[in-house]
Amino acid sequence: MSRLPLRQLLAEARSGALVFSITPPKRAATEERIKEIAEVTLDRLSALDLDGLILYDIDDESDRIPEARPFPYLPTLDPARYHADHLTGWRLPTIIYRCVGKYSEQELRDWMTGAGEQVLGVFVGPSSGGKSVRTSLRRAQELRAEVRPDLPLGAVVIGERPDEHLRMLAKQERGASFFVSQVVYHLNETKNLLSDYFYECRARGVQPRTVIFTLSLCGSLKTLEFVRWLGVDVPRWLENSIRHAEDPLAESYRQCLAIARDLIDFCEHMGLPYGFNIESVSIRKAEIQASTELAAEVAGMLRYRR
Repeated sequence: MSRLPLRQLLAEARSGALVFSITPPKRAATEERIKEIAEVTLDRLSALDLDGLILYDIDDESDRIPEARPFPYLPTLDPARYHADHLTGWRLPTIIYRCVGKYSEQELRDWMTGAGEQVLGVFVGPSSGGKSVRTSLRRAQELRAEVRPDLPLGAVVIGERPDEHLRMLAKQERGASFFVSQVVYHLNETKNLLSDYFYECRARGVQPRTVIFTLSLCGSLKTLEFVRWLGVDVPRWLENSIRHAEDPLAESYRQCLAIARDLIDFCEHMGLPYGFNIESVSIRKAEIQASTELAAEVAGMLRYRR
């Protein structure tokens, strides 16, 4: 299908972008296993009608919350290295996350200098205010303005935070040209945020930027527990639906589609540019396959809007 490339969609704040997100393989994996994972991933993605790929940068967030992490933290490959060394067969744009506190200024400079035309970035700040960092989020944004002002830069949106729309505008002023949400389960909070952001932009005479909504399937109660640990607000009614369903994955799939339809309608009515990110971070084959099917179905919803 012929349509605008991702960079242009985001630069012009147009709706309809569809991206797929994954985490790099574990750092402890063998070179042979990493190659195998990359080949399977590329084969799976090639069948989808995507505009780009997101590679997450995983950091230990145990400082953010006292409760034990439901799944152990296992370091993954650096997403930029994984992209450069193992995903050379991927021809579409890639949005690479950078947990900037993990990197020195020079490391961030080197990455930005070497990032190709098909690379976009999302800078992520520390998981808590007291965490020790090598580079602050604000400093990383300044570095990008100095080193690669042409590098499209995105920012994370967390609907559960108070005054998040003001944070969005502050990040926009510091170079963010698009936003990627945390996983959306709570439609009401998301709509409140979007409404606040849209009307604050109007009051300031600023163009709203594209918000890419993240959808993630939740196929088990353990996954649901982990989502909560990450700080995602899951409404009680939705938790009950998944908890008591005969097939939790099928119920989660149904709810993700309903959320997508609702957000499309809401954003279209308001005139806010939007897109979707289908997240696939599970190692369970059933959830991996379902995320691929979800991406295909959401692509169908967006097709006439692209």
